[in-house]
Amino acid sequence: MAARTRDMTRGNPTKLILSFCLPIIAGNLFQQFYSLVDTLVIGQVEGVTALAAVSAAGWLDWTVLGLAMGMAQGFAIQIAQSFGAGDYAGLRRAAGQSILLSAAITVGLTLLSELLLWPMLTALRSPENTIALTCQYLRVIFGGVVFVMSFNLLSGFLRSLGDSKSPVWFLALASLINIVLDFAAIYGLKMGVAGAAIATVVSQAVSGVLCVWYMKKHFDVLRMEKDDWKFRRAEALRLLGMGVPVGLQFSITAIGSVLLQSAVNSLGAIYVSGAAAASKLFQLFCCPYDALATAATSFTGQNLGAGKYDRIRQGTRACNMIGLVYCCIHILLALFTTRYAIWIFMSADEAQSVLAYTQQMCNFVAFFSPLLLFVNVFRLSIQGMGYSRVALCAGIMEMIARTFVGIWAVPRFGYDAACLAGPFAWLLADAFLIPAYFACLRARERQAVEAKKLAARE
Repeated sequence: MAARTRDMTRGNPTKLILSFCLPIIAGNLFQQFYSLVDTLVIGQVEGVTALAAVSAAGWLDWTVLGLAMGMAQGFAIQIAQSFGAGDYAGLRRAAGQSILLSAAITVGLTLLSELLLWPMLTALRSPENTIALTCQYLRVIFGGVVFVMSFNLLSGFLRSLGDSKSPVWFLALASLINIVLDFAAIYGLKMGVAGAAIATVVSQAVSGVLCVWYMKKHFDVLRMEKDDWKFRRAEALRLLGMGVPVGLQFSITAIGSVLLQSAVNSLGAIYVSGAAAASKLFQLFCCPYDALATAATSFTGQNLGAGKYDRIRQGTRACNMIGLVYCCIHILLALFTTRYAIWIFMSADEAQSVLAYTQQMCNFVAFFSPLLLFVNVFRLSIQGMGYSRVALCAGIMEMIARTFVGIWAVPRFGYDAACLAGPFAWLLADAFLIPAYFACLRARERQAVEAKKLAARE
């Protein structure tokens, strides 16, 4: 077995999680960086209308791609559990089944998203001056679902085995390719928003190919034989039981955000652009929370497989403590850098017109960021224990909260209500997730005790 794997069932949890998270944060920053370059080039070259068009695509984009990414993340949970238990044959079978299932899911998602794109944009009341551009952008993005699924599945395998560094290098190279293609397609070839989408899809394809190459070269534990590729109904159903709830959780959360986006769209393009810039900054500032969530999944999955339940508690506690320290940093970043960072997305005159709306949303998100931290850590820890359906309930609560704000609050209270949608959704999710986490952990401990008693009787 290659030395690049990392056993997270022994050693100091805080040090392990920090060393695991730092490369993921770097990778997320690279990913957000080329997303920012997309926004920068579009905003500076094509103007506020094109920026609003791409921004309006954001949550619909995430509804489809989030389903693919979530299912890939869910499939990787079995890899972490098998690795922690030392079941390498089961690990390879799970990897083979995950790839087969992902291929079938990708075909279905691509066809559905392309067919339903225009009706969805119309139903969401996209502004008339942006809907054609939004559709143009998303058709290219949805055509690249296969590359999103591939990279997220394979990088999930690597992280489940404790390797959080390799995907960072692949994202770094992909980011550079994306940036070069952005300038070539938008500045040089004058391809507009379609050029930005093409650059994104090509860079994702490169990162997926690099994952395949690296796994084949360095991870003996993932070198599958012919038998590992055989379809196994029971194994496939177990993986779907983990992956589908996680994918639905991503998409259901996004559906609530799509409805909220629809409400913001009705306020006008200036509000859409302000919220769009805030959303881009949110994605940038929230990279550490996403990294802690990924760490919680791998740490919990490996230690569950090893039967070390006390370490699961220690790992969750370490993730939360590290995250609370970052929450303080997040607040400072929102308060003192937003007014300058917004210039990345648009010209000075345009930035001045939307600054107040961007600053307002960034401040609300930052001050309520501990709620987001707990959502990420507790939800992903629950998923790491194999209770993806329980975690899905939190996604439903987030959807309900954002839907309520979009349908009822925004028409009555305007943009102020839109700024509170995220914190309100996180609060409802936390009210469910925190007690659910402890209940799931106790249930796993009881199952382990019963299994030992049964084995002793036999």
